[in-house]
Amino acid sequence: MLVLSYTDTQLGRGETIADTAQVLSRYVDAIMIRTDSHEKLLNLAGYANVPVINGLTDHSHPCQLMADLMTFEEHRGPVAGKVFAWVGDGNNVAVSWIHAAVKFAFTLRLACPDSLGPPEAVLDWAQAQGGAVFLGNEAVVAVENADCVITDTWVSMGDKGEKARRGTLAPFRVDESLMKLANEQALFMHCLPAHRGEEVTDAVIDGPWSVVWDEAENRLHAQKGILSWCLQ
Repeated sequence: MLVLSYTDTQLGRGETIADTAQVLSRYVDAIMIRTDSHEKLLNLAGYANVPVINGLTDHSHPCQLMADLMTFEEHRGPVAGKVFAWVGDGNNVAVSWIHAAVKFAFTLRLACPDSLGPPEAVLDWAQAQGGAVFLGNEAVVAVENADCVITDTWVSMGDKGEKARRGTLAPFRVDESLMKLANEQALFMHCLPAHRGEEVTDAVIDGPWSVVWDEAENRLHAQKGILSWCLQ
């Protein structure tokens, strides 16, 4: 396995992503990229001759979702027909939850501030696909009787206006009173790292609902599965 940062490749000297993709394809059997712009991922995949895995972009985070779904099914069985509640910023992880809701036939309720919802194009796609995806701006509505409650950090890489974002997202903090509105057997998930006291309280992340440590461990196992699938 090779781990290469921007400065470890010729990208740092102005080489195009297309050229880097073709060179790396001569050295490795698969490439995982973690980057900012989703266009960089698409560009790399377009020119590489080996499988390219989306390790994270500012648009989506499918590898995290594989670990999340694996964790839920370990604890509660198949996700199909279940109700999941996303509370907070409609970020890249939320987008992957939307994709998963359509693919795996579960209901997803998103509670996001009006100014921080997921991209309209993704919501339109989910509706066109017949997905049970619903967007609102009240956490209590999204969480009521849900089988799983998910949140994420309020400030992700590249986000600006941290103080304003925290103020906007304050009503979406996941605390004990919110979790008690969910299904009696509900789980709590967070992809980590968590900012305790912001998007989630200690009582929740350390409480009986939380499966965040299993979720973190399953990032390893899910990624092994993805590589196995890519390499057949």
